[in-house]
Amino acid sequence: MSKNTILRGTLLLTGATFFSKFIGMIYTIPFESLVGAAGGKLYGLAYGPYSIFISLSTVGIPLAVSKFVAKYNSLGDYRTSRKMYKVALRFMLFTGLLAFLTMFFGSDLLAKLYIPSNAQGITEADVAMVFKMISFALLVIPAMSITRGFFQGHESMGPTAISQVVEQIVRIVFLLGSVFVIIHFIDDTYITLAVGFATFSAFIGAIASAIILFLYWRKRKPHLDRAMNQQVKTYDFKTSTLFKELFRYAGPFVMVGLAIPLYQQIDSITFERTLLSIGYESSAFIDNALSNIILYGHKLVMIPITLATGLSLATLPTLTKTFVDRNKTQLFAQINQSLQIIMLLIVPAVVGMSILSYEAWGAFYGVGKYIDLNGSLLRWYAPVALFFGLFTVTSSILQAINQQRYAVVSLTAGLVLKGLLNIPLMHLFGPQGAVIATLFASVLTVILNVIRIKQSIGFSLRQLMKRTMLIVIFTTITGLAVALMKWILNFWITYNDGRIENVVILAITVTIGAGIYLTLSYASTLLERILGGRIRIVDKLFRRKSV
Repeated sequence: MSKNTILRGTLLLTGATFFSKFIGMIYTIPFESLVGAAGGKLYGLAYGPYSIFISLSTVGIPLAVSKFVAKYNSLGDYRTSRKMYKVALRFMLFTGLLAFLTMFFGSDLLAKLYIPSNAQGITEADVAMVFKMISFALLVIPAMSITRGFFQGHESMGPTAISQVVEQIVRIVFLLGSVFVIIHFIDDTYITLAVGFATFSAFIGAIASAIILFLYWRKRKPHLDRAMNQQVKTYDFKTSTLFKELFRYAGPFVMVGLAIPLYQQIDSITFERTLLSIGYESSAFIDNALSNIILYGHKLVMIPITLATGLSLATLPTLTKTFVDRNKTQLFAQINQSLQIIMLLIVPAVVGMSILSYEAWGAFYGVGKYIDLNGSLLRWYAPVALFFGLFTVTSSILQAINQQRYAVVSLTAGLVLKGLLNIPLMHLFGPQGAVIATLFASVLTVILNVIRIKQSIGFSLRQLMKRTMLIVIFTTITGLAVALMKWILNFWITYNDGRIENVVILAITVTIGAGIYLTLSYASTLLERILGGRIRIVDKLFRRKSV
């Protein structure tokens, strides 16, 4: 395996994931203009339980299969890997059907959990309807995900990357098209129907992704068959033995996959009830705040998280193989690189988003009555992205080194803290209290994960801390420059002036900030030290000859 295998896999999958998340963020601009805060709240409420049902129906098996396949491929036993894929695929078809039936027929009961009796606007019937519409995707996604995990276990990121992009494009085209037709050609008061079809787009996108994966499978199968037929030794495990090992890997993946949805479920259940109890009577105010946290603002902060997600998926098979080979030096180098890439990319992104939160909201969703509320929530929410990303990657590392059970411990601790702090902090700080509670909880999970990694394999944090300090220094310099430029521009234009003005402010400040940060990182050689070598496109930008 070449030195930069981890980076190449990361770039491919992260690039595709980033593109998918980016267009998944961009669509919220026309979507928000069509259905508003109330529609966004309803859409976000539907996706919370749906995400949980996805995690429960797959029970962490897709990523566990990735680890399982990587392990047995490294031992030269391709037949066991194939056998596991087949039995896991059948199991996923069954659990997907079970999850669909549970969510579809349990939608009325679930709706009562989210809508308080004294709520105004969105009703239990509205929520139940969108639950039914989104549940159809559960029939396809578990089986589709298992195939992605199989390819990733073979260190082949292309099928996952391409199918992911196709799924997102098809989903968004159907989503926006159906909502536009309903609002403009049927009845502009049919917000619930429009949101229902928007959620149904998850099923349409999943079908498109499954078709792409089938085409990849048909193309790759002859090569995979040759490797399997040429193997000398097979462990020939019974199906029950395979499932025992798989579920030992898979259990903790369930909790990791549920991390963000579970944080959001605490908000979805407690947010409106708490604000109503402390005197916030405006349904429009509550709808704006909650739709920010569970959909619109969340989509913005998910952009930096995407980098961590792509890295987590790409590194797991490689880290697992290195751990199985007992190559401790290479394992430490890969863990360091994984964590340092996250710090290099996400720290400046979240600081920039915090500084420009009002401008970012105004540019994406326009300047309205609640711009100050939404900008303030986004400012607090941005740092959460860093710790969500670090939790994803550190949990992936724990799974690679057979410490996956501890990821459950750390997440449980975070959820308990979130549950304990959510209502008291909302009493103290209003809507911002819910975001602050999430920040505290996510910080705790990362600290616990890092401590466990350090203790279990003797991993040294020295290099990570040294380079993180340098990143913090560069980010501070960049942040001050961005804040100064924003202050100067505010003599002529501010975030209250309109969407175009906010786009102008962002274009100028982000360009200046990115230029300063890139220059500092490149000139100090921090960039090439973390990424593992020189980068041609950056060398050309700074007119330095590549070695």
